[in-house]
Amino acid sequence: MRPITRSLQELQEDPVRLDALAWNRRGALKGAALAAMGTALGAAIPFGRHMPAGLLPAALAQGAGAPPVLRMDGKAPLLILGERPLVAETPENLLDEPVTSAANFFIRMNGQLPDPVADADGWVLTIDGEVNTPLRLTVGELRSRFPNVTMQLQMECGGNGRSQFSPATRGNQWGNGAISNAAWTGVRLKDVLAAAGLKPSARFTGHFGADPHLSGATDRDAISRGMRIEKAMDEDTLLCFAMNGAPIPNVHGAPLRMVVPGWPGSLSQKWLKRITLLAQPHTGAGMGGTSYRTPVRPIIPGSNDNGASFADMESMPVRSILSSHANGTRLPAGSRAMALRGAAWAGDDTVRTQHVSVDFGATWQEMTLAAPANRHAWQRWQGNVALPSDGYFEIWYRATDSKGRMQPHAAPNWNPQGYGANAIGRIAVLVG
Repeated sequence: MRPITRSLQELQEDPVRLDALAWNRRGALKGAALAAMGTALGAAIPFGRHMPAGLLPAALAQGAGAPPVLRMDGKAPLLILGERPLVAETPENLLDEPVTSAANFFIRMNGQLPDPVADADGWVLTIDGEVNTPLRLTVGELRSRFPNVTMQLQMECGGNGRSQFSPATRGNQWGNGAISNAAWTGVRLKDVLAAAGLKPSARFTGHFGADPHLSGATDRDAISRGMRIEKAMDEDTLLCFAMNGAPIPNVHGAPLRMVVPGWPGSLSQKWLKRITLLAQPHTGAGMGGTSYRTPVRPIIPGSNDNGASFADMESMPVRSILSSHANGTRLPAGSRAMALRGAAWAGDDTVRTQHVSVDFGATWQEMTLAAPANRHAWQRWQGNVALPSDGYFEIWYRATDSKGRMQPHAAPNWNPQGYGANAIGRIAVLVG
């Protein structure tokens, strides 16, 4: 085999050539390819014999072009996935806090950023539709009239993991960083709905925010989603006016936002101004078709589908992150162990176990998994792994939920807008 003479950057830009150099037609590693790939990676691959057929190493799979970095007061250097609207992902290694700080909280805008509100307590929320007593309540009245609660709650974009799909789908190409676990303070939505008096016909909600449409049109909502009444009446679905003990930052929905933990983050309406109760599913922007909906039966990847037979995304799938080390971590020569940390979550369910592999999935080691701080909070995990030598390693990590569902090796259930991808995570580590 001809030796690899291209640089690492060139190989990143042409992964097809790297794949052809390394694998034969039967999907087995070519005789000299392991050494050649090691040259491309800058180190030997001690567990190379376990590499699955056709696998592109994590060190090369990221591509050569890194996303631009966000520069915003009060925010960490998030990765910008889109500028109009603003979308920014939190690198996994910035999610090493048990409670996600405002600085490290990912950003997902759908429209323009509203101007900050001078009188937060005077902000008005309307409850109408299929209720006996429509309400108009200020944030100040919400605070004083209903019991205040503070909970750690996971919030995850429905498109988290979208970049795992092949062929690529529409939408922001998230890695695993569209997740947060802040401490939210507010009132239970169920208490407010009880005060309005639900009619028997109130089976769904519709939510409206104050963020202007991206086009500037005043007769269009940037996003307006809704959910089944059962989730609205969940104990953990909150109307929030504080985040981590402080006022919610404007970019995250001040002065009032809904938090619907465990379900797609698009339901957690920011700059919340109205909730309407409906007899039929809401038809606002971001509802129906392929919006936040996935196939009930598999469709051909890459095919067009109008989503007529799809179902709304509800509880998010099991997923985990590794937060103690970044992809591309370099350790000194002679390092023989790594202390790993991360988090795992499973929508409305809990996580049963967390496992890690350092030999491309040939063997797995169970980590120590903590209980959630409260229902719908993520679970932190930690543990030590041994490295037998210097060289190139990949840390693979996967979670299994309380119903026995495990993160798959590849993103499941391909759909046009790339929802629900929760494949096993992996990072590259170079020792020496």
